[in-house]
Amino acid sequence: MRFAAVTLQDFRNLPLAEVALVGRRTFLLGSNAQGKTNFLEAMGYVTALRSFRAAETRALIGVGRPQAGMAFGIEHETFGASRVTITLRPDGREVMWEQGKVTRLGDFLGRFPTVVFSSQDNQFLRGAPALRRRWLDLTLAAMDPAYLIALQSCTRALAERNLLLKQGGRDTGAIEAFEHELAAHAVTLVAKRAAGIAELGEAFRAAHARLVPDSETAGLIYAPDSAAATREAFAALLAKNRPRDTLLKSTEHGPHRDDIELLLNGRPARQFASEGQQRCLVIALRLAQAAYFKAKGGVTPVLLCDDVLGELDPMRRERFWASLEHDPQVVATGTSLPADAAGWQVLRVEGGAVMAEV
Repeated sequence: MRFAAVTLQDFRNLPLAEVALVGRRTFLLGSNAQGKTNFLEAMGYVTALRSFRAAETRALIGVGRPQAGMAFGIEHETFGASRVTITLRPDGREVMWEQGKVTRLGDFLGRFPTVVFSSQDNQFLRGAPALRRRWLDLTLAAMDPAYLIALQSCTRALAERNLLLKQGGRDTGAIEAFEHELAAHAVTLVAKRAAGIAELGEAFRAAHARLVPDSETAGLIYAPDSAAATREAFAALLAKNRPRDTLLKSTEHGPHRDDIELLLNGRPARQFASEGQQRCLVIALRLAQAAYFKAKGGVTPVLLCDDVLGELDPMRRERFWASLEHDPQVVATGTSLPADAAGWQVLRVEGGAVMAEV
């Protein structure tokens, strides 16, 4: 897949940007806080109709503007020359493409895959489990509609049970009904997460091996919150925990508490990896995500690199480029040009304006 053209209007601090992307390497050059990341954020929105910064829709609309617009010309392995238009309003969004108006997320999710490499990715290791679950859910749901359905159904059942718990848990019949529904979807979710992590783990180890010396090995481990493997076992766990959950007014155990662990040489990376090693682990994880999208969807994702290439030393940067498979389109940002600038289309970003270098 390749973005051929991007048009943005009133998206964050970008009042109007109309850009034709040439070739497979585009570099957005400019000082900090000029709009480079906002441009990448808009491009990444097309994958899951959400910001990789986890921002609400209202935050994506320019200050004082009623709405924001995005239009993308895309060359796609399956759909051919495609055009996607997205209108953002404070109360929602409208998405149009060749197959008409998008009315269900599942009909569009993952059709136009991108993978974002961000300088904030180191929080992936150090941050809360919710960050890692969010990444896993997006990765698996983008390629598996059944996973998205299980995730949405599990989330709804969990919300209903929590609401009843907040009301004191007096309606036992209603709580039991939602527990059985939650159990059915939770078992599906856990099984699909375990299978997905197994596949992603293989791609992660291979990507990491291409980035670092032979003395370092990486691993990816799924850490489910519960050992319950059947619908009946999970329902029994929820029933057993109900008195304590009622006191806490929330469901304390379930797939909403799952985590994943990154390992370096068999030990937890968050505790034992250096800054440079952690950076390589997260980059390898993003490369594994790209490989997973390609293997499952048959489409080469676009790589969006937000101020990360400059953080790599020359050896790791060379290994990064050598590790890329299927010649993906790369759109990167930075405050200074890369060493091999001659191979890039350079766009300068200043005060929300995006201009081609002459």
